[in-house]
Amino acid sequence: MNDWQMKSPLDWETYVNKMVKVAAIEKCEYEGWVLTVDPVSASIVLATFLENEKVSISVVLGHAVQDVEILKEGDEEMRQRLSCIFEPEESKAYSPEELEKRKNDLKSWLERNHIPVTEQGDSGRTLCVVGVLTIDPPYGPEDCSSSNEIILSRVQGLIQGYLEKQ
Repeated sequence: MNDWQMKSPLDWETYVNKMVKVAAIEKCEYEGWVLTVDPVSASIVLATFLENEKVSISVVLGHAVQDVEILKEGDEEMRQRLSCIFEPEESKAYSPEELEKRKNDLKSWLERNHIPVTEQGDSGRTLCVVGVLTIDPPYGPEDCSSSNEIILSRVQGLIQGYLEKQ
């Protein structure tokens, strides 16, 4: 094991959101922003920003790492850019008012289609369909959960169709 692999996850965490130069075996060098370090293999995941807002992701395997040098600290804007790299395109933050509107619109639509739905939880944020399926914010097909796969699949299909018509 090399020195890098001997570090603890808390040590590796100090490299996250920083621009680094990684010296690897066979005189290879990699530069990029550290997204994460795998705690099992000690592999480093690096992001490099290209033209047109494209991102290149590189993984340097932990056993190949010989030295890691911090080149630059990441500011808040860079932390935000790095945290959004693996978010799906359609994912976005909704304000509490938007979430409430989405919940009420979906609940009304389900009720108009004779599907029994209730609100549950302390704040009533979760919709419950027929007592066997829940829909959490932001109320899309991927936010449904149920142990009954048939009901889950059908309600997800209904919600997908509803959202496409919106």
